[in-house]
Amino acid sequence: MAKGIVIFDIDGVIRDVSQSYRRAIADTVEHYTQGEYRPSNGEIDSLKAEAIWNNDWKASQELIRRWDETIPVNFKELVAFFQRKYRGHNFDGYINDEPLLVTKAYFESLTAADIAWGFFSGAMRGSAEHVLKGRLGLENPVLIAMEDAPEKPDPKGLLAAIAQLEAASAQTPVAYVGDTAADMRTITNAISQQPQRRWRAIGVIPPHAQTGDDKEYMYASNLQDVGANIVLPGVQELLPEVLLQLF
Repeated sequence: MAKGIVIFDIDGVIRDVSQSYRRAIADTVEHYTQGEYRPSNGEIDSLKAEAIWNNDWKASQELIRRWDETIPVNFKELVAFFQRKYRGHNFDGYINDEPLLVTKAYFESLTAADIAWGFFSGAMRGSAEHVLKGRLGLENPVLIAMEDAPEKPDPKGLLAAIAQLEAASAQTPVAYVGDTAADMRTITNAISQQPQRRWRAIGVIPPHAQTGDDKEYMYASNLQDVGANIVLPGVQELLPEVLLQLF
């Protein structure tokens, strides 16, 4: 039996989405406000800190509404515009501008330490598999994507990923690694459903927030305020020995 389970978010943890998803959010808002408003990364962070806007399509819609609630927005058309920017045609959009934040060797080190691992992400399955299988070269990783579960902070997707990695009766300790308030609150909600299990919420500061100033401090503080047991500057700092100590 595994010594522990670690489930990873993908965006901002496994890949840098500051020039892809967040760029697509800004483009979408700018388009619908006819060029009058383009949200900054800081403004998007502030929205995400509310822990209810994990879905970037809905985040875009909400930023438009807050700028001018009279702007008519057809959500289906908004999604199509966003996807043209982010995914493009056959993954030739902003998705190609996503630096990886981890290597295949990292996951091999977890396996060698008897730590089971998988992914729970709000990204669409095609996008998630593009990075996990196509770019990282992981073979059939456990993945719960947007199509498979309710949005965070609902913990159903997290619990589903865990169930694929252990017997139903096991009580293996679990860590969830994410970069947003919604990720941390997902753990809080999971605890209420499985209080007998040992849980660890691990926050990661995404690249765009690693500024070395008050912005980075506030980002880390927000993650701690909503439940992070520890906040790290990057997922590769979460070495197997660190995880085992947390468990």
